[in-house]
Amino acid sequence: MKRLFVIAALLLAAPVGAAAQPPWQDDGRPVYGAERSDQDRARDAVRSGRQAPLSRVLASIAQRTPGRHLNTTQGDVGGRPVYFVQWQLPDGQVVIFVVDAESGQIIGRRGG
Repeated sequence: MKRLFVIAALLLAAPVGAAAQPPWQDDGRPVYGAERSDQDRARDAVRSGRQAPLSRVLASIAQRTPGRHLNTTQGDVGGRPVYFVQWQLPDGQVVIFVVDAESGQIIGRRGG
């Protein structure tokens, strides 16, 4: 019983403002030493319309090329953002599609 009283007293003594602002709120600074990930930046770009959604890119590739999606990374080619989409063909070969991240258009293909 005494322990519960001590815990309750500590909780009541905690500053109210500490609970009002969650530690993960993005104020532009790294939180707890972590930085925003590429995924976070990509999600923000898609939401703001600066980048094509990956789902649309994958659907476009699937319409033209039989196979399955393996992995996607982001980078840039010639200073413009791109998706590098690894795609496995039915015969097992792996192709890497280079897709303009802003327009969603395939701009290159490597392998296969």
